[in-house]
Amino acid sequence: MKKVSLVLFSICSSVCVFTAFVNKNNESNPQGVDVKAMDKSKDPKNEFYAFANGNWEKKNPIPSTESIWGSFSELNEKNKTILRTIIEDAAADRNAEKGSIKQKVGDFYAMAMDTLKLEKEGVSPIAEELAKIDALKNQDEMLQEIAHLQSYGVGVLFGFYVTQDMRKSDEYISYLSQGGLGLPERDYYLKDDEDSKKIRNEYEKHIKTMFSLAGRSSASNASSVVMKMETELAKASMTNIELRDDEKLYNKLIYEYLPIKYPKLNFELYFKTLGVKNQQTIIVTQPDFFSKVEEMFTSTPLSDWKMYLSWCIINDAADKLQSSLEKQNFHFYATVLQGTKEMKPRWKRMIAATNGSLGEAVGQLYVEKTFSAESKRKVNLMVDNLLAAYKERIQNLEWMGDATKKRALIKLASFTRKLGYPDKWKDYTSLDISRESFYKNYSHAQHFEFQRMMDKLGKPVDKSEWGMSPQTVNAYYNPSLNEIVFPAAIMQPPFFNPDADDAVNYGAMGSVIGHEITHGFDDQGSKYDEEGNLKNWWTEEDRTQFNARTAKLVDQFNNYKVLENLNVKGDLTLGENIADLGGLTIAYHAYLKSIENKKKITIDGFTPQQRFFIGWAQAWKTSFRDAAMRQQVLTNVHAPGNIRAVAAPSNLLEFYEAFDVKAGNKMFREEKDRVKIW
Repeated sequence: MKKVSLVLFSICSSVCVFTAFVNKNNESNPQGVDVKAMDKSKDPKNEFYAFANGNWEKKNPIPSTESIWGSFSELNEKNKTILRTIIEDAAADRNAEKGSIKQKVGDFYAMAMDTLKLEKEGVSPIAEELAKIDALKNQDEMLQEIAHLQSYGVGVLFGFYVTQDMRKSDEYISYLSQGGLGLPERDYYLKDDEDSKKIRNEYEKHIKTMFSLAGRSSASNASSVVMKMETELAKASMTNIELRDDEKLYNKLIYEYLPIKYPKLNFELYFKTLGVKNQQTIIVTQPDFFSKVEEMFTSTPLSDWKMYLSWCIINDAADKLQSSLEKQNFHFYATVLQGTKEMKPRWKRMIAATNGSLGEAVGQLYVEKTFSAESKRKVNLMVDNLLAAYKERIQNLEWMGDATKKRALIKLASFTRKLGYPDKWKDYTSLDISRESFYKNYSHAQHFEFQRMMDKLGKPVDKSEWGMSPQTVNAYYNPSLNEIVFPAAIMQPPFFNPDADDAVNYGAMGSVIGHEITHGFDDQGSKYDEEGNLKNWWTEEDRTQFNARTAKLVDQFNNYKVLENLNVKGDLTLGENIADLGGLTIAYHAYLKSIENKKKITIDGFTPQQRFFIGWAQAWKTSFRDAAMRQQVLTNVHAPGNIRAVAAPSNLLEFYEAFDVKAGNKMFREEKDRVKIW
């Protein structure tokens, strides 16, 4: 997957959104922190997270339909309600113009909600594809089928995608990457602890049950075959920590060299099936993985491959078919892996499906209903202030030399920003959506996106493209475009509120902005230059200084225990932790600049500095079920939100001053252990 750094996870009536977005200019009585969420009996010097969020945690148990609950979840729920109104209105309009955005969104959702039709269809929507697999006669036909399935969004064996060349950001290039696993990542197959063994046993049971529900005669031994094959792929896969290193992933080959390096894999036939033409070079992100794939192509019986490919189709289609398959899919992936007790109502699941398949189409309808130019103006001003504060911080760094500072400032000045929604929307004209079949609509949408990606080869890079839809509660930094992107949906409380006190807005939204800017200077983003190329612009001495500081951050997070025998992975989460620390630091100094000539007022008994840090912590309130916490720590590049809320502040002298933190307090870190980077 292309490196795009995200803030965290994903998400009333229309009135809720309008309230959040419209500025009432109530500056004389600004809204402070969420006092009702706080537990003031807790001492912020020792239990800062509980102080900021204790009452919220007590009054907001994780819903039975969720495995994680927090700020992002609450905002996502509000968003789903708004999207429901928009999408159901589209579905109810049978007179919408054929080919219009409204028709496509409405028809997609209508078919997704037609459970009577889904039950009647059973597994017939995938029957033709399964029959094709049963009829495969040799490895070449199998490779053609793999290419075909990938072009319709089915994750099979390995990944293929087109995006910018990491070292030539003005050109698109194709990538081959590891893949093919049904469990979250490689360690689930390889670790020997009791939890891992239990999950593997449950996974094999799940595969057998799914084959049986799909009416496959091979159900009895499919699970052991699939598990054996996926385990071999897992052994050859990079770890999730290794996957963070873009330099390790950049293995560029002349296209003609592929048959020499992998003679038993007919890549010429594979690319011909995909429709790739005039390809001069390609990047193979994990060469050793493809050596294993080549070995398996000849050593694994065709009958086993047929079971594996059938599993890929069944697994991909499970939540688009009859209820028995969807429920079993939920049981394993939601209950076993994440501890979720109950399936969400169907309308919520299908809002998510519509959103996932037709993101910018839904986004166009969403923006028409919700987005305020005033919110965009205020956030834009915050970005200006954050960039100005960042510039000043870089100029005053004691550990960085002048040559590297000069290049850092050039990169900072070259940042582009995208706020709210795209200036140019995706063209969905060629996408056929009808009221014939939910699965067919889903497949068409997947194929449309694949073809859209394929069409990029040989064309100029489209710098206007967005990697998220406007209704996504998130944000990202894209190193290849050196851009920061903030969708409309995150410009709502608790991250941003036009009526709120500046301290709260800077503590939450300001830190999010600072977080994304800092991704341009984290352990991986800092390897890209101002033009988005993977190219060193640091002196060796300065990089050594930087690495020494980030190593302390790795140590800090390695010591956060979240469950018995489970600590946060400091190496895995390093980029996000650098971004949190940098974002919070820069946001604080940008906030101080914004109030230089203003009266410093106390609200709800808290000083501006205290409100800033409470605003930060309240934005990261998060509760986890144990299973979800385990998966988060093992697979996610973000530390759990409750850890993020306290980790960055514990490194800032400004936090110590705001709450009078001293040696002996739990939030206190010895000065030599505090991490100072940007």
